[in-house]
Amino acid sequence: MLRNRTIGQKLAWAFALVLLLTAVVAGVAIRSLESVEASQTRLIEEGRELTLACRLGTAAETELADTYGYLASNDDAFLDDMRRQEKVFADGLADMRKEVDDSEGKRLLDEIERTETEHEKARESVVKLRQSGVALESVQSRMKQEQMPSFAKLEQKITEFTLHEQTTLEHEQQRSRDTATEARRVIIGVSALALLIAAGLAFFLTRGLTRQIGGAVQHLQSSTAELQSAASQQATGSKEQASATSEVSTTLKELVATARQIGESAQHVVRLAEATRVAAKGGDQTGILAQEAVATTKRQVDLIVNHMLELGKKSQQIGNVLEIVNELAEQTNILSINATIEAAGAGEAGKRFASVADEIRKLADRTAGSTKEIRALIDEIRAGVNTTVMATETGSKAADAGAKQLIDVTGAFAKIGETILPTTQAAREIELSTKQQATAVEQVNVAVASVAQAARETETSTTQTLQAASQLAVLAKELTQLIGAQAAR
Repeated sequence: MLRNRTIGQKLAWAFALVLLLTAVVAGVAIRSLESVEASQTRLIEEGRELTLACRLGTAAETELADTYGYLASNDDAFLDDMRRQEKVFADGLADMRKEVDDSEGKRLLDEIERTETEHEKARESVVKLRQSGVALESVQSRMKQEQMPSFAKLEQKITEFTLHEQTTLEHEQQRSRDTATEARRVIIGVSALALLIAAGLAFFLTRGLTRQIGGAVQHLQSSTAELQSAASQQATGSKEQASATSEVSTTLKELVATARQIGESAQHVVRLAEATRVAAKGGDQTGILAQEAVATTKRQVDLIVNHMLELGKKSQQIGNVLEIVNELAEQTNILSINATIEAAGAGEAGKRFASVADEIRKLADRTAGSTKEIRALIDEIRAGVNTTVMATETGSKAADAGAKQLIDVTGAFAKIGETILPTTQAAREIELSTKQQATAVEQVNVAVASVAQAARETETSTTQTLQAASQLAVLAKELTQLIGAQAAR
């Protein structure tokens, strides 16, 4: 049945059988010990009962002695001690009733109790006689007639009980010895049977295990050789893997450094793009302000042109007034000439009027000269006004052209701002991507470092596996030699 079982199962069966035999031996031993213990308990109880019987006899003798002492001395101390001994006797008798369990012993205890009652009555009658003042000789005679026979009977009953207990004790001792002897025989027999079964089981189990272990050792030798070869290949592969992971780790470190540099450059580009966007926005605002300034200048130029035109009109009006003044001067001159002629014709009376006419003529001449000068100034003012108008028209045209150019510049700045915004966003995305790439590369670097550590640990474990395989090979050889030696025996 055990031929097709594994080594563990065979050992389990053997161990279970040994445990079963051990349990049987232990059960028999426990049963025997319980029997011996019960016998010893009974012996102790019988010894205790004998002790209590002795206490009863001692108490009865002490009561008798106290009675003699009281009768002789009439001292109440003896009477008190007698009462105490009566209590000791009663307590001892009660304890014995608890210990004794056989019918004969109980019968003897009943007789002892009846005899003690009779003896107590006789003792009390003697004590009362002594207390009533009867002569000592009469009391002693009464004591010999009544108390001493009851005491002798009580002492006899106690002796009978003691002999009964001694007989019971001897019987229990003999039964205890018989029980111990029987227990020794049973334990020795069962132990011998268990040893025989265990020896036979060990023989057959050893022979079966030797065969089974021998086959397993052969498989172990072949497996150990294969394990050594695989461990050697694994060790070589682990070394190559450790070297490769080390190179990859170095490359990843360089890649991390490069990614960080790219991230820093992208961050710098972001800052430059942001600064360019801010500058373009500022240029746009400046262009708007310049447009407003050019528009203001154009309005001022237009006002100047209008004022110049008004000035031309006013100078024209002044020219017209000068024409009138010039005509008045010419007519005044003509009138003064006529007045001079008339004054000359008047003779002496016309001299004063001739001098006035002469002054008027001179005033008319000066007025004519002044009008000529004013006309020259007006002509110059007209020329200047025309030149100013032409210049202001040219400035207005230049302002219009500048305003158009400023509009173009403002649009260019707006386009630059719009163009810079995607560039800034792209640079920020590049920066974030670079940071993520650097983080990912660092994680990959950590993973590669873990792989390198695992490769080194694998190399170490492979070396240990190779050593273990070598030790297994040596152990297989030793087992083969041991199995061979066992087979030879």
